[in-house]
Amino acid sequence: MLESIAIILIILWVLGLVSSYTVGVLLVIAVIVIILRVIQGRRV
Repeated sequence: MLESIAIILIILWVLGLVSSYTVGVLLVIAVIVIILRVIQGRRV
């Protein structure tokens, strides 16, 4: 779910459909997704 949202945001960012302010939010979301994947990977 989060990965799909992150991918969509990245695509929109690349296409320039999001503002420069949203780039910061995008980076935060990407970091959160990576952290969640690492935590889930260690627990599983």
